[in-house]
Amino acid sequence: MARKVYIFDTTMRDGEQTAGVTLTFNEKLELARQLANLNVDVIEAGFPFSSPGDFKAVEAIAEQIKGPIICALARALPQDIDRAYEALRKAEKPRIHTFISTSDIQIKHQLRKTREEVLEMAVSAVKRAKSYVTDVEFSAMDATRSDWDFLCTIFEAAIKAGATVINIPDTVGYTLPSEFYELVKYVIENTKGIDDVIVSVHCHNDLGLATANSLAAIEAGATQVECTVNGIGERAGNAALEEVVMIIDTRKDRIDAFTDINISEIARTSKLVSRLTGVYVQPNKAIVGENAFAHQSGIHQDAVLKERTTFEIIDPKKIGFIESKIVLGKLSGRHALKTRLEELGYFLNEEDLNKAFQRFKELADRKKEITDRDLEAIVSADVKVPSEHFKLSYIQVTTGNRVIPTATVALEKNGQSFISSSTGDGPVDAAYRAIDNITGFKCRLQNFSVQAVTSGQDALGEVQVQLDIEGISVTGRGISTDIVESSVRAYVNAINRYLTIIKQAEEQDNG
Repeated sequence: MARKVYIFDTTMRDGEQTAGVTLTFNEKLELARQLANLNVDVIEAGFPFSSPGDFKAVEAIAEQIKGPIICALARALPQDIDRAYEALRKAEKPRIHTFISTSDIQIKHQLRKTREEVLEMAVSAVKRAKSYVTDVEFSAMDATRSDWDFLCTIFEAAIKAGATVINIPDTVGYTLPSEFYELVKYVIENTKGIDDVIVSVHCHNDLGLATANSLAAIEAGATQVECTVNGIGERAGNAALEEVVMIIDTRKDRIDAFTDINISEIARTSKLVSRLTGVYVQPNKAIVGENAFAHQSGIHQDAVLKERTTFEIIDPKKIGFIESKIVLGKLSGRHALKTRLEELGYFLNEEDLNKAFQRFKELADRKKEITDRDLEAIVSADVKVPSEHFKLSYIQVTTGNRVIPTATVALEKNGQSFISSSTGDGPVDAAYRAIDNITGFKCRLQNFSVQAVTSGQDALGEVQVQLDIEGISVTGRGISTDIVESSVRAYVNAINRYLTIIKQAEEQDNG
């Protein structure tokens, strides 16, 4: 009989540890709602002790999101566990996830303790967490480089102390699938009481094996996989949720298991995570990449047109992808736009609909054909933005190979217009210098990337920037048929994100 594999999503906790990624309070709530739509079993909402912002986000998610278990991370320390419970108090189904390193290299060099001390801390942490909630997860950090018998000993003690989930992490992405299979099987066969708990795994992708290791663990008997949408996370990232889920779904003939994931929401969730984090999905990424269902070879194209399954093992519509098509033009009204957006899964409030309609009209004047992908880009990059502290009014640039690039930028704030001109190495650099003159910030550009959203000479261009503003790393996105305008919109978007983060931090300090 097929067994259920629980999907533990850690996009908001481990995923946010991706270099350059910072999610605002409202963005975390938006993502949590979508993860609930995706029907994940567990949402690891954050690490409450790490910052007031994380605490507030976990607290709000715990109160507002129903369905999934809401989990909070805590080191094996009393103050961490207490803080985690405070954040989770209003959760429908709370879980405290406590952890401690178990490998000798981590025990010696990171913790500077003995195995006996680590065992004592683990038991104490689980007991303290159990006094608050019935559902407690214990993780042995760096398990794959730990002594196997010590792992069994500490897991047995954790279970006896009240743990309902034990987690075997490949924290540094070191193990091979065959090794991990053997380790998970060994732990299951040699740990007393393990039949009464969920056996979880958490695999990192340092050697590109996170998904393979997660599947090996399932075959060895693990019943929970910890993963992130798009595989984002610390260093090289985590096992990708969409890959694990679709492998299980596609290969039912070999994997006697299932998940309760709402597969039709995978594409939408992937796009949301990409937008919120500012981390592009690589085109050849499995399942959700732009080219995952693209066919360039004439032989492949011919075969797919005759029968999709000749070269597609997954129906793209099954996971929520829709074909790009012309649906609207410059004479279309607000109601037509609203209807089509709802067909695409975007249910906007009046304010956001007005923003989308304004951008749609601007785009329709420039483009002959408006596609579904254009509409999705409008909603993603221009509607769902942080509070618009600054709003772009206009930009004018002068450039050429024999003139000094010059830009004039006008920004609006609280109904007041601010204008500045500057020169630079190019039109974008000049525009950014002018914006800095207006805002007073010294922004350091860490990353700049541009890609076409749609095809053709009038294609939408999307620019993503990563800025360092007073020690805080933020990302911004902008779209337009004009790359300079896209670049400016992305820069202003990043500044608005920074101001939103600062404002929320001030509110927390005052609250």
